[in-house]
Amino acid sequence: MNSENPPQGAFAAFLLAQVGAQAAKRFGERLVPLGMTPPQAGILRLLARSGGLSQRDLAERLGIHPSRLVAILDEMETAGLVVREANSGDRRLYSLQLTAAGRERIAELGRVARQHNDALCSALTGDERVQLETLLSKIAQEQGLTPGVHPGYSSLGKGKPARR
Repeated sequence: MNSENPPQGAFAAFLLAQVGAQAAKRFGERLVPLGMTPPQAGILRLLARSGGLSQRDLAERLGIHPSRLVAILDEMETAGLVVREANSGDRRLYSLQLTAAGRERIAELGRVARQHNDALCSALTGDERVQLETLLSKIAQEQGLTPGVHPGYSSLGKGKPARR
């Protein structure tokens, strides 16, 4: 079999699922030394870009069940990565902020993400990487996916109670 051509019957959707599952597994493995899970990493990344979000706004952006988000944020707060601060505009809401440790962890996550991306795409040239990213972005947009948010958040906590 020619390594440049996919096997007959290897549909793009299957290949995307296959590579995506492998990429997610390997990324999770790379986070273990940081003591983080992929959902925590994604939340930290989003808070670094959009600091001051309320828990409600964050849950909405992620498409995650609010009770599951509370459990994840509790873990992250215990780890010293985020703090909940009273929202000056609405006393019923809390604003989520990164701590100094959270900002340091973002830098570590960036390094891990770059290493992960480089390893995953090592078979591609620079031009092929750009082309792949362009095509995948086009598919993601057509599918209505939120840029920068993994669609797996929406299924977190379904069928099991939130941990406290």
